[in-house]
Order: sequence, then structure tokens, then C-alpha cells
Amino acid sequence: QVQLVESGGGLVQAGGSLRLSCAASGRTFSSSAMGWFRQAPGKEREIVASINWNGGQFYYADSVKGRFTISRDNAKNTVYLQMNSLKPEDTAVYYCAARLIRPLIATMTSGYDYWGQGTQVTVSS
Repeated sequence: QVQLVESGGGLVQAGGSLRLSCAASGRTFSSSAMGWFRQAPGKEREIVASINWNGGQFYYADSVKGRFTISRDNAKNTVYLQMNSLKPEDTAVYYCAARLIRPLIATMTSGYDYWGQGTQVTVSS
């Protein structure tokens, strides 16, 4: 079993920044690709970013390219999402997800085995 706990969400004005963290339990973190997804009210859950097992490969949704950065610290079993230049349309619940012992990135929700409980990000205009 893997437990994922997100933190760092909150309310921020447009143009501001937030840094989300996702702490993972277990010994498989360093072998697992990780992803950040988000879900706004009335919309489907969508990929935001994904990172491979060693942090050498990334994927970003077009809507966040150049503004968000995904990173990981395998020594701390933690993955991060730095969000800059936030826009009201970034408002959503953000979820961390793990591809258990699968090192390559994935962009679909079906490619992930474990999910965190989510953290709310609200961007005011």
C-alpha cells in the first residue's frame, strides 16, 4: 500500500504562486513515476504534470507550460508542484498520484494506481 498526502493548497490572488507537496509512504517511491492532476467543479480530472522515476523526464499540460514546475526528492519521498503566475482558471482540487513501481510518465488517470485526498487551490481575480 502507498499513502499520498498533499499539502500547500490555499487561496491566492491571480499572478501569485503556490507550492504543492505530496509526501508518499513506502519504499517504492523512487521506482514510481508521479503525477499531479486537477479537477474543477463540473469538469473531468485532468493531467497537470508528470515526472519519471529519477526526475529526468517531464510532461506538462499545455495550459500550465512555462508556469508550473514538477520536481521530486526521492530521499524525502516527496513530489512537488511549483505553480507561478496563477490564473483564476487554475482553481481546482489538485491531486497527487503514483504509478507503483512503473518508472515512466503517464498522462491518463487510468495510468495511476494510488491517489492522494486532494488539496484545494483557489485563485481569485
